[in-house]
Amino acid sequence: MSEIINRVANSSLITFDLEDYYPEGKRVEIDIKDWLFNGFILKEKEFRNHLDNHLWDSYKDAYIALNCSTDAIIPGWAYMLLVTKLDHIAKLVVIGNLELLETVIFKSVLDSLDTLPFKDKAVIVKGCTNKPIPPNAYLWITQKLQGVTKSLMYGEACSSVPLIKRKKG
Repeated sequence: MSEIINRVANSSLITFDLEDYYPEGKRVEIDIKDWLFNGFILKEKEFRNHLDNHLWDSYKDAYIALNCSTDAIIPGWAYMLLVTKLDHIAKLVVIGNLELLETVIFKSVLDSLDTLPFKDKAVIVKGCTNKPIPPNAYLWITQKLQGVTKSLMYGEACSSVPLIKRKKG
């Protein structure tokens, strides 16, 4: 009987796991509806008072999504004022929900990714994750790697889907 050889372990295939690039840190959604009159009307003086009395230090090094869950019309300056309170406290602030926040975080991470280690290599982008990886991250990593890798696949080494394979010469 012959020995079973693990060809995947012996291959030069590089597994790219988006979870390895998941930035640690608290994600917080701040809903400003409670700082509005009846949840709908922004009164500048009262709004500023809420901001001045809020405990901003609780957001230290957090990723923040600002939104309003009511149908109130929030002027742009209100969110701008909010971000002045979070300056030098939060890591990142966006207007939107937690899903948008994750997407923006990953866009930033992948934009700064050094692709040199993947140059002319066979790379497989791991498909299964335990962390909330935004769907757009898969598109962005494909765009980032397709021009540098020899081949790019998706999935697991035992059952991958080929995406690109550059021809020699």
